[in-house]
Amino acid sequence: MADKIDSASTVAGAWGQALAAVALVAALGVGLWTVRDSSPPDTGPSTATCSGGEPEKAAGKAGKTPRQVSGAQLCKALHSPDLAALLGTPGERAKTAGGSAGSVKTGNGKEIATPSAQVEFDTYTVTLTATYDGHPVAGSAGLLGQGARQQKVLGRPAVLYADRTISIRFRLDGKDSDSGPGVPARTLTVARDAKDSGGSFEVSLWRADGAVPDDAVLLRVAEKVLPTVPWWAAGA
Repeated sequence: MADKIDSASTVAGAWGQALAAVALVAALGVGLWTVRDSSPPDTGPSTATCSGGEPEKAAGKAGKTPRQVSGAQLCKALHSPDLAALLGTPGERAKTAGGSAGSVKTGNGKEIATPSAQVEFDTYTVTLTATYDGHPVAGSAGLLGQGARQQKVLGRPAVLYADRTISIRFRLDGKDSDSGPGVPARTLTVARDAKDSGGSFEVSLWRADGAVPDDAVLLRVAEKVLPTVPWWAAGA
């Protein structure tokens, strides 16, 4: 007997090929750290509240680099009252909402902050990740597979590309878990600032029924949510 969960396998921040494997390993945690809240059967406002994440902290020396957002702050931005309407499912209530103060280490031991947030509905699951890797978004489409499309979103360099979640099965009898391909996802990576000086925000979207998400839905969510992330305007 097993319990199954889909988690995002997106390459947060459109890193280079040298970081892609590290990013994929780190992304296995997306969906696992989410705090699951029980939802009453009525159709009133969502009772899921953001949990998890660390307080924000300064990134580097004051005046040199921007302050980093926390998973809790990303969750607050993502878990807006109109998120279900933006997804085209206005009658749905968020089942879970959570933030994570994640990070990954590169081969040379450098630690890269990747705070994340995730909100799950019956139809869609949405994640929002900030990556402080110093890599520009422009020119990264070639690293993200066939069909990745470079474009501008909110006046900043962005890449829209296809991805897939990872399905992880946990056995209730205590035996080893296993994993495999999950459902199709669509991901949008947007530069942290208009000059594309390094780092990015990433919005990912997938459907519980396994259908490919509509890019128009993803763009609508990103264009509404990203400007509400702390210090977004400072990167204009």
